[in-house]
This record gives sequence, C-alpha cells and structure tokens, in this order.
Amino acid sequence: MTQFLPLPFVAPVLLLATALILRAFSRSRSLPRAAEAAALGALAVCVAGIAQLSASGAQTLFLAPGVTLRLDAIGVTMSTLVAFVGWVVVRYSRSYLVGESGAAHGHAGMLACLGVALVLVQAGDLVLITLSFLAIGLLMRQLLLFYPDRPEARRAAAKFSRVWGAGDLALVTATLLAWTAFGTTDLQALNLAAREAQGLPVAAQGAVAALVLAAGLKTASFPLHGWLTEVMEAPTPVSALLHAGIINGGGLLLIRTADLVQASPGAMAALVMLGGLTALFGAAVMLTQSAVKTALAWSTIAQMGFMLLQCGLGLWPLALLHIVAHSLYKAHGFLASGQAVQAVAAARKPGPVAVPGVGAVARAFALALVLYAVVALGFSAIGGPKSAQALALGAILIFGTAYLVAQGLADAAPRALTQRTALASLGAALGYFGFHLVASLLWGPHLPKPPVPGALEWALIVLGLVSFGLVAVAQALFPLWAPHPASAALRVHLANGLYLNALFDRLIGGFRAIRSN
Repeated sequence: MTQFLPLPFVAPVLLLATALILRAFSRSRSLPRAAEAAALGALAVCVAGIAQLSASGAQTLFLAPGVTLRLDAIGVTMSTLVAFVGWVVVRYSRSYLVGESGAAHGHAGMLACLGVALVLVQAGDLVLITLSFLAIGLLMRQLLLFYPDRPEARRAAAKFSRVWGAGDLALVTATLLAWTAFGTTDLQALNLAAREAQGLPVAAQGAVAALVLAAGLKTASFPLHGWLTEVMEAPTPVSALLHAGIINGGGLLLIRTADLVQASPGAMAALVMLGGLTALFGAAVMLTQSAVKTALAWSTIAQMGFMLLQCGLGLWPLALLHIVAHSLYKAHGFLASGQAVQAVAAARKPGPVAVPGVGAVARAFALALVLYAVVALGFSAIGGPKSAQALALGAILIFGTAYLVAQGLADAAPRALTQRTALASLGAALGYFGFHLVASLLWGPHLPKPPVPGALEWALIVLGLVSFGLVAVAQALFPLWAPHPASAALRVHLANGLYLNALFDRLIGGFRAIRSN
C-alpha cells in the first residue's frame, strides 16, 4: 500500500508560512482573517490525520539526524488539541487585538508559536524536542512583551526567560546524556532500550534526572512557579495560549519518554513528591485570589502539579487525558474571564458561611468513601482490576470533593446544597473512573503500564493520601473564607503565595532585571 505524507505534518508548515507572510505584510487589513484561516486549515489537516492514522497506522518521517517526525496515537491527539485551542485563540484575537499597533506582530507570533508547538508534539527525537522548546521560549518571550513599555510585562518576560531557559539547559543535558548512554536520541529507540535494560547506566540515570528537572521547570512547579502568575500583563489570548497549551510541554516530554522515566524509581518518586506538593500549594493559594485571571494562573499551577503526580504514579494515559481536559477548560476560562467578572459583579453578596462541625465532616468523608468504593468496584468489574496507583489517585480526588459535601451537611446550609454537594461527589467518582477507562483504551496500548508498587511507592502513596486528606479535613472544618481572625491571617499569607515569588524577585534583582531585557 502506498504511504502518503501524514497530513498533520503539513500543519506546522502552513502556520509558519502564514506567520512569515503576516510579518511581511503587516499593514494589510485582512491579516486577522488570514491568521484565522491558517489556524482553521491546520485544525482540518490534524483532524484528517486521525483518519489517516486509523487507515495506515503509525508513520515516521526522517528529515535529518535528530530531526524525526512521527504520526502516532499520542502525536495525533496532541496535534488536534493544539490546533483546536490555537484556532479558538486566534479567532478570539481578531476582535481582542483590534486597534492595537502591534496586532499584526501579535497574530504572526501566535501562529509561529502554534506552528512550533505542532512540531514539538509530533517530534520523534529528543534533539527536535529540544530545538522546539528553545524556539517556543524565544517566541513566547516576544508575545509576553506585547506591551514593552510596561515594567511589569518586562519583568514577567525576564522571569519566564530565566526559568524556561534553565529548563532548556536541563533538556540539552538530558539529550547529551541519553546519547552517551544509548548511542541514540530517537524516542522509540530510547524507550525500547529502557524496557530491555536490567538497570539504567549512570549516564541514563542522569538523563532521566535532567528530564524530570526540565519537566518541572516548564510546568511552573514549586518553588519556581512565580513567573506563571505574572504573565497576565500580556493580552488575554497570549495568556490563554500559554496556560492552555505551552505549559503542557513538560508533561508531554515525560509522556514521550515514559519508559525511560519509569525505569528510574527515584525519578518517579521525585515526580510524586514535587507534583503533590505543587498541587496542594497551588490549589490552596488559588482559593484566596480575588482576580479571575490570577486565580486561573494558580489553578494552572495546581493542575500541572497534579499531572506530574499522575506521571510519578505511572498513570500515563490518565496524565495525557489530564492535559487534554485541562487545555480545553483553561482556554475557555481565560477567554471567558471578562464574562465571569461581569457575572460576579451582577451577583448579590453571599450570606453567612456555613461552617460544618466535626460530625458533619465525619459524615461527609464517610459518604465520600462509600461512594468511591461502590464506583471503584463497579468499574473494576467492567474494566478489570485497577492498579494501586489508580485507586489511590481516585481516593485523593474524592478527598478533594468531600469537603464540599461537608459544607452541604452543615447546619446553616440549605437542603438543596446538601443534595448538590452529594451529587458532586458521586459525579467526581464516576467521572474519574469513567475517564480513566476511556484513556486506558485510547492510549494505554502505546504507553507503559504502572509499575508494581514497592516499599517506596507504598510510602509515597500513603503520604499523598494523608496529605490530601488532612488538607480536605482542614478546609472543611476551617474554611479560608470563614470570618475568623486565624482564617483571615492565613488568607493574607496564602494570597501572597507565602512570599516565595518575592524571594525569586530578590534573587534575580527585582525590577532591575528588566533594564537589560
């Protein structure tokens, strides 16, 4: 059967060529429509790539040493996601950037960034992945400087460049060490060598450590997360592009090298601890934010931390599903942020906070655990036994919704709230196991299975369950919004991110860092 050029490979060429045309004809009034047409065309060929993959199977295009593109289930999923989010963002930009002096350069920059992102998600070699990350960093910095006269924008761009550049350096190191250990940087060959090896050589262990470091830096993990909360000085479409697309690159890097990363128990443990801490920290700070875009930024930090936790537990299909769901949600969140502000302003002030007692909290967690157990048993009967990691992660999610049920069981809460919060807990359980089953069917055959938990893994699983459980209990008993002096003091400290970003500012010289940028 004749093999045709995979259609998704055409998408980045279309976007990059259109970006060059927009830069050359920056005064034309038809530029916004041309940008949207290019984004829509890229989406069309990526969607067609799904049918092509189903018909002809996975394909690899070798362009040069280290420059390989691959059409597979993961690549076509991410390509379609990037193209769809990109089209929505570019379409939104048509009206958002009207009247801006740098509109043409903004449209061109977003198209170029999307084009390189499509190369990244289809790359079949660590060298091409590294080059793509380097290019994305340069392009995104220019987009963050859309308003170059704003000191805050220059500082955000400076902080982004430092953290992203450190991630690039870690990725270059990982590429060199992988070549030293296995004599190749091809992703398929690296994953195959990791599966067949009895133990990773020292150079390979270093490569895995560098990959984890690069992923942590590029997903705004604790404690170098502050740059992600300051990029709001850029136009809203740029914020949406960064939070709904570019920030997922670190997770994709781990998924693409899943066999290699999973061969190192230390790396998996580091991902669990780093991801869990980032998720808890980001979620707690998010609850204290009054600005909608800042709250969305902290939500991104928490979600990326949870995605790293999933990778550390070896739940690779679920981590990929998390990326897809988060991208769609966050793009909608940023682009609809103006409507959210209007809705809050039009709403009446809430009444007194319903603070539950110890009995209500105990009943809430008992109810949540019963729902979780019933749903877990039901899906185990349908999809087979679940791994310990998947069951533990599901329990963490139920802990996260149990405090809502506790609010519904509070004496001051209306009966309707009790019903809604109980349904929310049931919906979370059904959604988690249902989506896990779908993700396993779609991407499970292309990714490694979770490792069998050893002593270290069990210790981390228990630590994660206890940590998330304690936070959920504390939030149920002592809500951050409760009218109590202790809650008010805690809100102030959390609203400032425990001042870690201020320490980062001092480390780079504060606003003095922007003078040379």
